Amino acid sequence: MHSKMKNRVLDANLKLHKYGLVTLTWGNVSEIDRQNGVIAIKPSGVDYDVMRPEDIVIVDLDGRVVEGKLNPSSDTATHLEIYKAFPQVGGVVHSHSRCATIWAQAGIDIPALGTTHADYFYGDIPCTRQLSHPEIMDDYEKHTGLLIVEEFHQRRIAPMEVPSVLIAAHGPFSWGYDADDAVHNAIVLEEVSAMALSTRQLNRNIKIQPKLSDKHYQRKHGENAYYGQR
Repeated sequence: MHSKMKNRVLDANLKLHKYGLVTLTWGNVSEIDRQNGVIAIKPSGVDYDVMRPEDIVIVDLDGRVVEGKLNPSSDTATHLEIYKAFPQVGGVVHSHSRCATIWAQAGIDIPALGTTHADYFYGDIPCTRQLSHPEIMDDYEKHTGLLIVEEFHQRRIAPMEVPSVLIAAHGPFSWGYDADDAVHNAIVLEEVSAMALSTRQLNRNIKIQPKLSDKHYQRKHGENAYYGQR
């Protein structure tokens, strides 16, 4: 069962390795089948070079394994909280990609500085607060997911307009309409993270014009978008 979803999720995970977003086994991708109430996710700690479709683990929305012989990613509970809170999300990525993780470790939002950022993210990419001691010690991964949801609700950010977040002192999560779209956004996140890091070193005060940011986002994602082919 779920063979097509397993293949999609395997391919999406392998893209993390292809595009240099993961070192060793530091990352995972999942995809949800909302109709059947399951997600497919990378197994914990398995090397990308040897991973096969049958290694992808199927879990229900309570995190119980329903198909597969391996343990699911240790971040499964975080993925599940994102899926539960954001109904448009169909795929989730977590990595420790270098530049995005630098911003996360600094505890700083990734600022919108240019049109490359604005093509994908409608404003700054938020960094969460740090987890409290009780949140770390009890259901750490679930509380990480709840922290993401809290951040987006408090800031009133639409999750599909800013499809990435930084967990303070930890690293980035990205999402999309399916696993492949989530990886696409994770690739862009790392690129704009690197650009912002270098740009701020050259000019600490630079900020994109709001009208220019709005124009670039809307021409690609707005009601009258005209970027690309119909």
